[in-house]
Amino acid sequence: MLRRSKMYLVLKGEVGLLAGKRVIAAVKPGEIFGELAVLSHAPRSASAVARTPCTLIALDDRDFKAALKKKPAFALMLMGVMIRRQRDAIAQLKAGGGLGKDGEVKEAVVFDHQQLAEMADGMSSDAPVLYRAGASIVAEGQKGLRMYVVMEGRVQVSIGGRMVERLGPGGVFGESALVDGATRLANAAAETDCELLPVTRNAFLAMVKLSPEFAEGMLTSLSERLRFLTARID
Repeated sequence: MLRRSKMYLVLKGEVGLLAGKRVIAAVKPGEIFGELAVLSHAPRSASAVARTPCTLIALDDRDFKAALKKKPAFALMLMGVMIRRQRDAIAQLKAGGGLGKDGEVKEAVVFDHQQLAEMADGMSSDAPVLYRAGASIVAEGQKGLRMYVVMEGRVQVSIGGRMVERLGPGGVFGESALVDGATRLANAAAETDCELLPVTRNAFLAMVKLSPEFAEGMLTSLSERLRFLTARID
């Protein structure tokens, strides 16, 4: 059932996602699984097992891109699913101490930052913000009102004191709180002097609606973060 080129929408029943022998998520009707392999074109990071009799719809790469163009709400639903799984994975890792494991932290670039700045121009009244090296930008558990695009410099993202990501120009962070309305998942601090473009929720939703490429870029970023977290669950 689980082919690398497909994701699955659950119509009936429930599917369990497992990392090794550990259940990391339950997928219920109206939700998606298998999206990480489609978005990142990488091997599956979890196994899927039917917990009850299930009815599924399979979406390949072409179906997925067509859905993003026709239904912006589909992109937001996918983002919400992945963010919920991130929150669940973080809770499990904190409980088990998994965030303390050493590993290489790569610099993430999501967009051509100049193109993204042009896309956001006129959708948000916020001007670029400057942060000095070492300054805190957002804090884990904080209410999120904006996401940020790195225009210049570098930003470190950490969870529970463990750096999990380094963002250079074109990187984005803070989008999770805009999608699900919950609190910040992580801390972000300026590694160097940096210039950030704040993006409000209204501007974010407008970009998802107007640009399937933006939506796909955001989904790819979320999938890579979720893959990083689930790979550390024993």
